Amino acid sequence: MGKGVIQSVLDFLFPPSCPVCRAYVEQLGDWCPACMKEAQQPHAILLPALSQRFIGAVWALGIYRGGLRSLIHALKYRKKRSALPCIASFLQASSFVLPEGVDVAVPVPLHEARYRQRGFNQVELIFGEWLSAHGITMEQALVRTRKTEPLYKMARQERRKSLQGAFSLASGADVRGKHILLLDDILTTGATLSGCAAVLCQAGAARVDALVFASDHR
Repeated sequence: MGKGVIQSVLDFLFPPSCPVCRAYVEQLGDWCPACMKEAQQPHAILLPALSQRFIGAVWALGIYRGGLRSLIHALKYRKKRSALPCIASFLQASSFVLPEGVDVAVPVPLHEARYRQRGFNQVELIFGEWLSAHGITMEQALVRTRKTEPLYKMARQERRKSLQGAFSLASGADVRGKHILLLDDILTTGATLSGCAAVLCQAGAARVDALVFASDHR
């Protein structure tokens, strides 16, 4: 059977649905208009003063608890790449305007052991094709030098302490004089972004802005 016939059979047996409310949609990856509107809330985030030392501006593309949480968890913790078409649709519909003058995008890295366990860095999968379509290259300029405990269990000060010395510049990476767009999937306290931005600035980056897929903070 041709690819189109197979897809038609699959759509009949497993109708495509909105990733949030499960209402029927026309194509795999589509959202219903109401859920897309709820999640699509790009906004700037004001970080605590200590975190702002190395980061110029921070933006989130949507609201974490507005439907994006389930997609991130499916990809990040259950390794379900089936979440990617819905993520791609969300990004394509976004009204967010990428900052001008960005030289390269840098994803927050996973520790090597975590990468082997998961098989991918979810930040790269979320943003890779979308940024490429906008002419921005992604570079793995950072490495995570030690494994840390899950940060969602920690208070802000505990997170900052846990992340001290956890990142370094990747071998051969050169960020001197560059405008970096630092990427992550979610933002809670900003400790991870701050730790990564500090390394990039100390390595000579001219400016570091940050973009996350989702956050409830404003």
